[in-house]
Amino acid sequence: MSPFSTSLLPWTLRPSQSEQWSRNIRCGSRKKMRLLLFLIICQCAINSVKTHSTSNPNVILLMADDLGIGDLGCYGNRTLRTSNIDRLAEEGVTLTQHIAASPLCTPSRAAFLTGRYPIRSGMAAFSRVGVFLFSASSGGLPSEEITFSKLLKQRGYATALIGKWHLGMNCESSNDFCHHPLSHGFDYFYGLTVTNFRDCKPGQGSVFLKGVQKSLVIPVQIAGITLVSLAIVQYVGLLKVPFQALGYCLLITAISLAVLIFFFYHFRHLNCFLMRDHQIIQQPLSYENFTQRLTKEAVQFIERNTDAPFLLVLSYLHVHTALYASKDFRGKSKHGLYGDAVEEMDWSVGQVLDVLEKYNLSDKTLVYFTSDQGAHVEEISSSGEVHGGYNGIYKGGKSMNWEGGIRVPGLLRWPGVIQAGAYIDEPTSNMDIFPTIVKLAEAQLPTDRIIDGHDLMPLLQGKVTQSKHEFLFHYCNAYLNAVRWHPGNSESVWKVFFFTPNFSPEDSNGCYDSHVCFCHGGFITWHDPPLLFDLSRDPEEKAPLTPETERRFYEILRVIHLAVDSHTRSLHAVPDQLSWDNLLWKPWLQLCCSSLFQSCYCDYDSEGSLLEVHSG
Repeated sequence: MSPFSTSLLPWTLRPSQSEQWSRNIRCGSRKKMRLLLFLIICQCAINSVKTHSTSNPNVILLMADDLGIGDLGCYGNRTLRTSNIDRLAEEGVTLTQHIAASPLCTPSRAAFLTGRYPIRSGMAAFSRVGVFLFSASSGGLPSEEITFSKLLKQRGYATALIGKWHLGMNCESSNDFCHHPLSHGFDYFYGLTVTNFRDCKPGQGSVFLKGVQKSLVIPVQIAGITLVSLAIVQYVGLLKVPFQALGYCLLITAISLAVLIFFFYHFRHLNCFLMRDHQIIQQPLSYENFTQRLTKEAVQFIERNTDAPFLLVLSYLHVHTALYASKDFRGKSKHGLYGDAVEEMDWSVGQVLDVLEKYNLSDKTLVYFTSDQGAHVEEISSSGEVHGGYNGIYKGGKSMNWEGGIRVPGLLRWPGVIQAGAYIDEPTSNMDIFPTIVKLAEAQLPTDRIIDGHDLMPLLQGKVTQSKHEFLFHYCNAYLNAVRWHPGNSESVWKVFFFTPNFSPEDSNGCYDSHVCFCHGGFITWHDPPLLFDLSRDPEEKAPLTPETERRFYEILRVIHLAVDSHTRSLHAVPDQLSWDNLLWKPWLQLCCSSLFQSCYCDYDSEGSLLEVHSG
């Protein structure tokens, strides 16, 4: 027998024991491998969840019209009830120095959608009129501009704009829809292509006619005096004027006046209509339960897209005049019809937040609330009721680059991703929404153009404490009006004015005689040297600094002038979308859902069952 025989070695495993031991080892190894594989899968799943939570979120952008920063409870108002909007502040971030890129609707909204100063896209006017007034104008947001809706749509987002557009519709024919929302990346549109006018609501007066009367009085007088003078000199024989020429002059004048009278008489029917996609569904617009209808459309869009990422822009008509409120809110606030409208809009915001909760979408959705510019302080009804909002401590309002015209609400909520209940007192812009949501959707920012906005997420998540906006340029139409400078090594926010509007009356807070302030000629006062304020010490812009009160006065101006030179060099000539030719009403571009003989009347917008209202 071999000395190494297993039978003589008690500590040596027999063949059966050895096999069992090997099987145990293999079994243990398999268990360990399974456990390891399970842990790897779990880690991947966790990483996937974390990645999903900060990319491809749903995006809801809520924009009020002419809302003052002082109209909301979260910005200090104690008499208007805005609990739902305030809830966004409690559960998210409040931006206290959020700046509109323009103090007027059209250019501000163009900047919001493109992330670029409106001067870059031709959406800033060199004429007196800085917004589109007619649905049958040929100007609008150029097709070459890239909107965040286009980029998110390319990433598979369902996209909708519900409410006010105000960025044009047609170019050369009444059905080319070159400027329409559906041509700028939105899958669905329900709303107005222009804006809400007093003229659209019977009994609310006509801001439009007042402006036209001022503009036409002198030309009509000149034309009348010229024709009468020619007739007199012809009659007394001092000058031979062919009767045919006089006849043509009279005919042209009569036709022009007839067209104007016809247009203004039918203004409500021609300009104030509701569209769904490319089709007019209500002409003229009915204000009856209109906010409920907008809200219902928004809720239904969310419900249709609970399983896929979506972008919803809900652009309210509130609180632009003509003011309106449904019977559930009319007469309920402490601030007349204006307050009723604010509280109705707050109800609508609550409905949107509730539907997110209902479908467990709150944690997957970034919600943003703002206004396109500050409150229109000159808005007073024919009966003397104030129809404009409250800009808090800030000077001026809509159409002005005083803080009251451009400092707007900025609220962002995304539970679990951005800070809750935080306040950020850094200069931010409504142009920042473009790069913020484009990056969140994992789309590529355009590289062939300058994007003036900056991604807000690092600021919102507390990863950085200072805004990337060292300079912000404030335009009054196409004219550089003011510049804001926030140095990186200072708490100061310097603001320089090159010119300021002439208030009328002089001791007021606005341009009440002309209804809005204008940007050139006798409507403004130039300043040399420019007016200088430090907004960190004087947010009300009450006391301009001087070389005697600010030792760095000229150094600050020098730095700002260098920034202006650099900014100006970055601008390129583009077609003026707000030229008189693009602004004027063109009959061949006019949409009419029936016929002129039927006063362009139709109503296909069936309300059905509206959302239940609890006005509190």
